Amino acid sequence: MTGRTAHPEASADARFMGRALELAARGAGQVAPNPKVGAVVVRDGEIVGEGWHRAYGAPHAEVDALHAAGNLARGATLYVTLEPCAHQGKTPPCTDALIQAGVARVVYACPDPNPVAAGGAAVLRAAGIAVETGTGEAAARTLNAAFLHAVRGHDRPFVTLKLALSLDGAITDAAGGRRQLTGNDAMAAVHAMRADADAVAVGSRTARIDDPLLTVRLAPAPRVAPMRVVFDRTVALPAASRLVRTAREVPVVVVTDGRHPEREALLAAEGVQALHGPTLAEALRALRQRGVRHLLVEGGATLASALVGEGLVHQVVIFQAPVVLGAGARAAFADLPAAVAGALPAWRLLERQAMGEDLMMRYALFGD
Repeated sequence: MTGRTAHPEASADARFMGRALELAARGAGQVAPNPKVGAVVVRDGEIVGEGWHRAYGAPHAEVDALHAAGNLARGATLYVTLEPCAHQGKTPPCTDALIQAGVARVVYACPDPNPVAAGGAAVLRAAGIAVETGTGEAAARTLNAAFLHAVRGHDRPFVTLKLALSLDGAITDAAGGRRQLTGNDAMAAVHAMRADADAVAVGSRTARIDDPLLTVRLAPAPRVAPMRVVFDRTVALPAASRLVRTAREVPVVVVTDGRHPEREALLAAEGVQALHGPTLAEALRALRQRGVRHLLVEGGATLASALVGEGLVHQVVIFQAPVVLGAGARAAFADLPAAVAGALPAWRLLERQAMGEDLMMRYALFGD
């Protein structure tokens, strides 16, 4: 029997890049509109410095890691999740810091598509530094999917659909009342997702039945609290809802068809803004014009079905709970016509992990 043995250096590269990706994730909610980036400095097979982009305007991950490594960076390898920048922004070019530190080799996961910041690899090679790319690229792209989407100039936000489902694929039982399916670990993960989004959205039925706040409470507070959005064509959001009552604390936007100015005026008096979007695609473009690069949609079935059916979702994150809701339970895509569902391409699994008793699965849908 024959088999392949991974090259020792390739295996080490994957391990060190994996650590850099772990560090990069710590910037969630703190660095936007910049990407999340992590870096490690390795000398003689050991990590001698770690860093990540900790806050918007703070030193980049490479500089943070070089500072931690000190003189040990000379002749070392630096692993970083995004191509080092070669431009002067809020901070000096990372390429300058790497050259001055005497790093011998740089391994980066993902090229920087931003034309302003790109070109770092060429600068490093010209300075005699060995540069390699590709290790961990898929994971790095997933981590910064919303950033990469925005940099490419798309006129709609990157849309992540989050669903909490039972084992039989339902979001509520036959009674249709409010019920928390998932456990504390999954809930904390959802709040971390909120912190990393520019806006969090629900449909009108979910807003009325669940009366959610849609704020970040079980994760570190983000640099900018995400806007809260209700897709509510007829402006039926109750004035007594928690969203309306807190609209002056964290922005709330109601997406309507523009045919109910009197109701819009009543909510406007409470601090709720109206956004007109005759179609979902137009509504998403309007949100993008308001600065929303990453939209997290948390339900319900009508909104989820419409977004998926119209090809407007980029990722779906499912938290599956170990419960069965049985006959009459409302399916997550109950309003998606069978013919439309049958024509959809297969979803691509990006990630799967246990969260307490629940299972989290992340899928890619329609590219970027």
